[in-house]
Amino acid sequence: MESKIEAALPSAAYEQRLRWARFVARYGIVFVLLLIVVILSILTPIIRGEQLFLTPRNLLQVGLQASINAIIAVGMTFVITSGGIDLSVGSMVALAGVLAAMAMKELQIGAFGGFVVAVGVGALCGLFNGFLITRIGLSPFIATLGTMGVFRGIGLVVSQGQSIYGFGREFSQIFAGAVIGIPVPVIVAAIVALLFWFVLNHTRFGKYTIAIGGSEEITRLAGVPVKNYKMGIYALCGVLTGAAAALLLARLSSGDPTFGRFFELDAIAAAVMGGTSLSGGEGTITGTIVGALIISLVQNAMNLFNVPSYWQDIIVGSVIVAAVILDQLRKRQSRVA
Repeated sequence: MESKIEAALPSAAYEQRLRWARFVARYGIVFVLLLIVVILSILTPIIRGEQLFLTPRNLLQVGLQASINAIIAVGMTFVITSGGIDLSVGSMVALAGVLAAMAMKELQIGAFGGFVVAVGVGALCGLFNGFLITRIGLSPFIATLGTMGVFRGIGLVVSQGQSIYGFGREFSQIFAGAVIGIPVPVIVAAIVALLFWFVLNHTRFGKYTIAIGGSEEITRLAGVPVKNYKMGIYALCGVLTGAAAALLLARLSSGDPTFGRFFELDAIAAAVMGGTSLSGGEGTITGTIVGALIISLVQNAMNLFNVPSYWQDIIVGSVIVAAVILDQLRKRQSRVA
């Protein structure tokens, strides 16, 4: 009898493999980031004849490129963790940037007023998405696919398809400047990451976000106002997208209704690559930031190696496919565990 019980228990080798699988699932993305850094450090001098990658200027550029996507991806992490998706964030960036630029130019509301407008537009867009999903009953995919066209269309109409310039230098000086040599967008992205890491892991809002993604029905039966929380989650995504739009507006010094194309793909890729499950119920802010850095490193490498820009779409698309495959493998491993 005792031998049968011992045979039914997991072997030491199996437990070791299980611990290793959990370790890779949790920290594997960090090792991927470090591996990319090492590879680029070796290849850049060989291909370009000098070390263009490991320079303070280039590394700051990598951080600057990653910051916009990272801020949006943090909001996307909450949405995906709750079991949803938001395909409209790229169009939100365009609309928020255009309206903020127009408000500063026409109404003379100043730099901080422009930032508030961008964030406010993002919040309203997020609330509208949440309304369509929770009150009208549309699926997140259909709702945000529709608003992706609506938001960009509004931006094109109000701007008459033209870029908006002439809203003053103060906005760019403040939100595209640097503090002790660190670009403001990088500082904002770091603050956002730390703040919402805490929110997701140590607040009721974060715990309910995870619970809703795990099982919306069980969470509702437990007395949680699921619809209200989902509205808040989409509004949060909109707020962060609006903030990213303001930083992009400051960096480019123009509001353009064509900005933000494929930003939703970058944000989804960063979140899922970092360990957020597309089926909901599992999310990680740390992984999302690492995912955003990996995407930025890939784009930076392509620029350093003079690879045509249209290859970046292929790379990001491939990253999303790979991330989804890894997500499926993680879920299978968790079921085995």
